[in-house]
Amino acid sequence: MPEHLDFDRFDPTGFEEFCFELMTQVGFVNVDWRKGTDLTTSPSDSGRDIVAQLEVADVDGARRFETWFVDCKHQKKGVPPRELQGLLTWANAERPDVALFMLSGFLSNPSKDNLKTYESQNRPPFRIKYWERSTLERIVDGKDDFLRRFFFDLPRSEGEILEAEQEFFDRVWYERSIMLNHTSKDTPEDIREGMLRARTEIKDRHGAANLGPYSDFDWGMINGKLSALRWMLGDDWDMLDT
Repeated sequence: MPEHLDFDRFDPTGFEEFCFELMTQVGFVNVDWRKGTDLTTSPSDSGRDIVAQLEVADVDGARRFETWFVDCKHQKKGVPPRELQGLLTWANAERPDVALFMLSGFLSNPSKDNLKTYESQNRPPFRIKYWERSTLERIVDGKDDFLRRFFFDLPRSEGEILEAEQEFFDRVWYERSIMLNHTSKDTPEDIREGMLRARTEIKDRHGAANLGPYSDFDWGMINGKLSALRWMLGDDWDMLDT
């Protein structure tokens, strides 16, 4: 993952969508994005952009659901205290378990002081949390498949490279086994039977329609991709053994 996520590529609605998908990614259920309009902002969200539930377990094993109200703030500057009031007012009326601010940037120091004062003076029946940019980056660390849906310039993970290498190994081996079958008439029967079983497994994995026959151009591309993938995994260039 990059050192910092480029939230600047989002408009406010795009950041809300990121937050919505992230809630599901980290285990929330019944996630409701309360956008309610195709405008770039969400005037109808009644002080919260997302409502979600999180299953938690008590020490005695009992399980329950917490309701979270989420307000998404996509601003480059520190979010001021006045921007916090909508969620706090709605949470005070509806009594969720948690009121969460999700921020593409950060809360201003006056906002943090304001939240501490609000908690000490009002003792609200809900917890107040905020996930600033650094917290969001920590939460999504390692979730490359999720991040790639929003940040297309992330490098491929090793698992994805290994999966692709296996696919192109299969395709090259399958085509070579067909060529061998046509050119060699004295292949031992046990080897021939093993090849037939392997071909069936490859067809089941990739589908017969994806296994040729190939044009000269396509065959060159497939071998080139296998060579490149193996180079990324540590082999020499042009390592095409199957």
